[in-house]
Amino acid sequence: MLDLTGTSSLVTGGASGLGEATVRALAAHGAAVVVVDLQDERGEAVAAGVGGGYVRADVTDADQVAAAVDAALEHGPLRTLVCAAGIGWASRTVGRDGTYGSAHDLAAFRKVVDVNLVGTFNCIRLAATAMGRQEAVDADGSKGAIVTLASIAAFDGQIGQAAYSASKGGIVGLTLPVARDLAAVGVRLNCVAPGLFDTPIYGEGEAAEAFKDKLKRDVLFPKRLGAAPELASVVVELLRNPYANGEVVRVDGGARLQPK
Repeated sequence: MLDLTGTSSLVTGGASGLGEATVRALAAHGAAVVVVDLQDERGEAVAAGVGGGYVRADVTDADQVAAAVDAALEHGPLRTLVCAAGIGWASRTVGRDGTYGSAHDLAAFRKVVDVNLVGTFNCIRLAATAMGRQEAVDADGSKGAIVTLASIAAFDGQIGQAAYSASKGGIVGLTLPVARDLAAVGVRLNCVAPGLFDTPIYGEGEAAEAFKDKLKRDVLFPKRLGAAPELASVVVELLRNPYANGEVVRVDGGARLQPK
């Protein structure tokens, strides 16, 4: 297993939700974790709580991500990256009134794909470059590992999820070819496709709880939303297991999303 003790790790979107849970899980395994996010107050608090660091960076910006990678290297050899940063946008492809103006906003579609897909690839290419410069940790020549977060929406996209599903489907699609690319430098790449997890994305209060209760209809068993640590444990296993590579793993309680 990849020993994370004394290494550094980079987690994008690590200030909240699934990213935050992953930060805590990696820290528990001995990694010095650098949180990359745009939520300064929250990101700094999470980083301080695990004795790590925080870097404000837009995942689509090459210079900012490179600076985040360099910051991680100051904490130790960079061995792991988790790409959990992402955004969503709900809109039907065509409007009800039949006008061009009511069709899905093209700028919004581009934004979601840019952050979720292009941003993920940007982080992979730069972090893997730094990992490839490290010394191998075993006889196989292993130097590091990366896990991306897609979504079951990549496979079961619902009405109004064209942009989100396309972006997450792209992450699934790049998994094997990029894993093949990175094999040359001793870096593994896997993808996790989370199902319906109880995170702050759904908000708080009675309306939020009612909405989350409705979501459970699509979950096979256990009949509930997932807990963030349950996802984080799978991420850490894929990072540490030296024979896990080029794979997409659904973590969803057997959920299959209905159209709406």
